[in-house]
Amino acid sequence: MSTQANPLPLRRLGRTELEVTCLGMGGAGLGRGDVTDDEAVEAVHRAIDLGINYLDTAPLYGESERRVGLAFADSGWREKIYLATKTGTHPEWRGDYSAAGTRRSVENSLRLLNTDYLDVCLVHDPDSMDPVVAKGGALDELQRMREEGLIKFIGLGVRQHEFHKIAIETGVVDVILTYLDYTLLSQTANEWLLPFAAENDIGVINGSPIAMGLLSGVEPDVSTSSAHLGTSDAERAHRLYRWATDNDLNLLNLAIQFCFRQPRIAMNLTGSKNASEVDQNFAAATTPVPEDVWEQLAVLL
Repeated sequence: MSTQANPLPLRRLGRTELEVTCLGMGGAGLGRGDVTDDEAVEAVHRAIDLGINYLDTAPLYGESERRVGLAFADSGWREKIYLATKTGTHPEWRGDYSAAGTRRSVENSLRLLNTDYLDVCLVHDPDSMDPVVAKGGALDELQRMREEGLIKFIGLGVRQHEFHKIAIETGVVDVILTYLDYTLLSQTANEWLLPFAAENDIGVINGSPIAMGLLSGVEPDVSTSSAHLGTSDAERAHRLYRWATDNDLNLLNLAIQFCFRQPRIAMNLTGSKNASEVDQNFAAATTPVPEDVWEQLAVLL
């Protein structure tokens, strides 16, 4: 990893001992919509140039893995970043948490990503933990692949906190990725999951600190709802947007740095489609917020 001065604080990712930037790059935006290969490659290179040292992708994210692989085609780029992908959500083999399915998915990811190892591999969005923890299941195979040097650390990326608890209790998992549960809109991960992870020295990654764009600083549509967020979230986001605008504050800046203020979270992932969005997120992560703003915000929340 780069040793030059980095304006992003480094944090220890639990027992992995990886020193990660508190802002990481999420790969979902690279693989969807009208993004071109060139834009995606430029975005990855820009993030690395700015000092972001962790990139998270998944087979689920369209062309993302292939495009990250293109960004690593020129020598030197892969060595500058910690790389994570996931297993269990490849569109062709979705929901396959068997040993054979896990190996097939990871080997396919390695090929697309243009690398011979992953720093972290996360089991992704299972509906039940039973096939993941079963004898001969995903965790068993990931441990074998770790012994072979194909992956360094094992994780779980899922919304359900109870699933994280099961994973942590196996003793196999080094990292968890929780999403949408530590934001300006909701901090349910703080109730018991973050303390439990800390007790077990598990590295915590926070997905979507900007609540899938609701806190991106663009006026949110109050009728927005999705599988993950409802109209009440959109209404809360809109109130925050109005307050930030009225006080000449940048909501993206507040949303990202609010999450940085939780020391039990090692890293926060924001997705970027292009270099311009990488720059926006980086600026939001590194522009100081006066202490009195946090005091006002605490009252508002």
